[in-house]
Amino acid sequence: MNTDRFTLTTDEYLAETDVFFYLHDAVTQLLEHRDEYVRFGVVRYFAEYFASVKDRTHVLFREFGYVKATPRNRAAFIRIFWRCFRQIGKSGGEDVERMHACVHLLTVLEYSSLLQLLCPDFPAELVQNAARIVLMEDAMDCPISFSDFIYSFQIQFYYEEFLESVLVIYDDLLEGKNPNTVIVPTSTLAEPSSGTANEETDTQDGVDSFQDGVDLSQDGVDLSQDGVDLSQDGVDFLQESVNTSQEGVDSSIFLARIGGLCERFKHKHPSVSAIGEILEVRMRVSYYSFLMALAKHEGVNHHIGALPNRSDLLIDPEMDQELERLVAQVTISPTSNSSGSAAGHKDAPKKASPRKPLRQRHRMDLESDGSTEETDSSEN
Repeated sequence: MNTDRFTLTTDEYLAETDVFFYLHDAVTQLLEHRDEYVRFGVVRYFAEYFASVKDRTHVLFREFGYVKATPRNRAAFIRIFWRCFRQIGKSGGEDVERMHACVHLLTVLEYSSLLQLLCPDFPAELVQNAARIVLMEDAMDCPISFSDFIYSFQIQFYYEEFLESVLVIYDDLLEGKNPNTVIVPTSTLAEPSSGTANEETDTQDGVDSFQDGVDLSQDGVDLSQDGVDLSQDGVDFLQESVNTSQEGVDSSIFLARIGGLCERFKHKHPSVSAIGEILEVRMRVSYYSFLMALAKHEGVNHHIGALPNRSDLLIDPEMDQELERLVAQVTISPTSNSSGSAAGHKDAPKKASPRKPLRQRHRMDLESDGSTEETDSSEN
């Protein structure tokens, strides 16, 4: 149990848990489908809505605006994506080492298609940003393993706004901008009050310029000789600049700037201790290497609470049992059912799957009630 919630006031707790958001969405859904849900039962509707929020199945097939609205929704969507498509990471065998050695690789477009099966308007740009963490913008059309993609996707999706601000900080440091620099607007200088004074000044300047010209012509010979050396030094400087940009920015300065950013984002960022562990062991760091380190950090993954550790990524006993049960139901033929009933075996009562959407279960109840009425009327 999280004991931190007992230290919050009522208003702080409601704001942190987004209770008003879910109440508003529940009432909105009820009003949009009032004819259906009133017959179904308003109390039952609210009970099942908040049960789905608790079980983190409420984001399935919802619009992207709802999916990204709260941290709980984002974590729930990441978890649903993992549970639905984790079989992609398997090679079909039972040997774990063999499964990790031979995994299925998918392209960015294919991962985007899978995400849109769960959220039809899920943006492809967000999927591309997640793939850049793995591919480092080298070749965006290269296939990616499921394990590499899903942990990168988790970081990119869950902390999207925070990472956008981190990128701005990184670009500023890469360009050498000082965050404490104050830009002062320039002003025009006062013009001389007299045209005669200007003419006298110009005349005196002309004499000085003529004398300086003699010296400059002599120095020009030396400058032309030094020009060859300067041009070579310029090439070396440009090469060093390219190497510096490839290496990234100074980690200590980057950490200090991110620390100030975390204060503005409150709890919507990775833990400061995890960020410090990543940056304190490096002299310089690039933006995508920083994101990759966040994606691999077990503490950050545990804080989000959507995915298991990497060693357990392909293991989900609860879902495996559910899949086996569904497969067993599909493979039962009508002949085996009739023979079983003739032998006196009673079929087990069927239960509605808790993962079915509320509206779908309601339609099934209405159809079953209608069929019963027709049977009774025919018997009468």
